Amino acid sequence: MNIYYIAAIWLGMALLASFISIRIGVSVALVEILVGAVCGNIPGLKEHIVQTGFTTFLADFGSILLTFLAGAEIDPVSLRRHWKPSITIGVVSFALPFAGAFLFCRYVLSWHLHAAEIGGIALSTTSVAVVYAVMVETGLNRHDIGKLILAACFVTDLGTVLALGGFFATYGWLLLVFVVVTAVALYLLPRALRWVIASYGHRISEPEVKFLFVVLLALGGLATAAGSEAVLPAYVAGPGVAGFFMQDRVILDRIRTIAFALQTPFFFLRAGTLISASALVAGAGVIGALFAVKMATKGLYALEWGERVLILGGDGRLGQVTPPA
Repeated sequence: MNIYYIAAIWLGMALLASFISIRIGVSVALVEILVGAVCGNIPGLKEHIVQTGFTTFLADFGSILLTFLAGAEIDPVSLRRHWKPSITIGVVSFALPFAGAFLFCRYVLSWHLHAAEIGGIALSTTSVAVVYAVMVETGLNRHDIGKLILAACFVTDLGTVLALGGFFATYGWLLLVFVVVTAVALYLLPRALRWVIASYGHRISEPEVKFLFVVLLALGGLATAAGSEAVLPAYVAGPGVAGFFMQDRVILDRIRTIAFALQTPFFFLRAGTLISASALVAGAGVIGALFAVKMATKGLYALEWGERVLILGGDGRLGQVTPPA
């Protein structure tokens, strides 16, 4: 197995996705998923797309960095201003699809309990990684409406990760250690980051970036050992240092460059390669039904929102209007 050959193929797919994305004006994250799905299902080509330890690690680390970056982009001032709609939209957009999909899988499709739970969790998510990538490319993350959407997606995906941990975690003393260590580490993280930057920051060796990577990987490793999700600490670490990054975006931009150039392509491409064309065709009916359930339950909240309709003004700020009768 030639790891350089494998890496060249994966990065070649990422480069192709970048070219296509620029040409057609669609987010590179979505194109990478599509490229991975197409290349991973073409006979004669899919045999060369090998899943190895390092491709899996880069993909997993990419998801951690994307989650951390999405949380770090949440403006604390904007979040305090719009915390009610952010939390409400996020919680409801998780709870309704989860309940609807779980009940549909359990009682309509007659899946066993754990399969129905996984189905509900899978259809409750909004993939904050994809949303964040799209927002960065469009520049919407700099506007209030984008910050609201990102915060709501963040809450939704946090619910998904907590549900995964709640249903499938191995409860024991190691899980308790993980919770305590993570809480202490995240409480100290902003102060520690300020100290690292004040003492050693803005050097060519990028010690502040390495420091954040060490924290995210160490907490991710502890989460995995405890039977939880490695991405979970990143969900709370990002918002914890968001206030600092609002004042100094240099480090955030450097991490984003590293992530989008190397780690996140592996994450999105790998997601695409895991899609089986034969399974899509065989299960098209079930997939369509589950998609309808997901969209219907998401749409229930839009109807419940009633006359309070959020709009995006020409200046990119949030406003509220009452729809015409």
